[in-house]
Amino acid sequence: MSIPFTPNDAAAARRHLRRLSIIEAAARLFAELGYNACEMERVATEIGVAKGTVYLYFPGKQDLFFACVDLGMSQMQQAVLEAANTADGPFDRISLAIRAYLNFFDQHPQYVELIIQERAIFKDRKRPTYFEYRDANVGVWRELYRSLIASGHLRSDLPAELILDTVGYLLYGTMFANHFIGRAVSLDEQHRSMLEIVFRGILSERERHVVKICRPSDCGCPESGASE
Repeated sequence: MSIPFTPNDAAAARRHLRRLSIIEAAARLFAELGYNACEMERVATEIGVAKGTVYLYFPGKQDLFFACVDLGMSQMQQAVLEAANTADGPFDRISLAIRAYLNFFDQHPQYVELIIQERAIFKDRKRPTYFEYRDANVGVWRELYRSLIASGHLRSDLPAELILDTVGYLLYGTMFANHFIGRAVSLDEQHRSMLEIVFRGILSERERHVVKICRPSDCGCPESGASE
């Protein structure tokens, strides 16, 4: 049996939907026109409301832009977690999470543009929104990797934090590469290739026992951050 909305509930729902429609339209326009060229009046025209209506929800363009980035990163994290939660085993959780991440940015390229604009225009921000959301949601993945290390399913000489950063930056770079130059293969093939490399590596079974990974100080490679 459905529970009817009270007048206050209905009004709140309408405000929420209006706010959401403004953000979604603005996100598309910021991505298409750029931050400087996208004015509040243009957003209002896009959704068929008066400019004053937009200002009822957002005091200025900067507030609206940040709300757009915030919505995109929130939806991305939600999509990743929802996909992971449909899996039974830990490796399926990782696989489905990676697939959901790739799929989200493939379907919502406007948020890639907003990530770029945020960094280029608002360099004084303490931390980009993308990484704020990553930090807020990374705990579940940290615990998953730690449990896999403790159970012997992952290497014990690789800290969970290192695995998190490596996989995370691989995805981050892939997202930008897909956006700038396009994918050379399907998302399914890209997803499968990433899993093959992350889970199995690029060395053959024979070479895994031969090739040694040295520290820069041991093999003569320059240390990170060392001057040339």
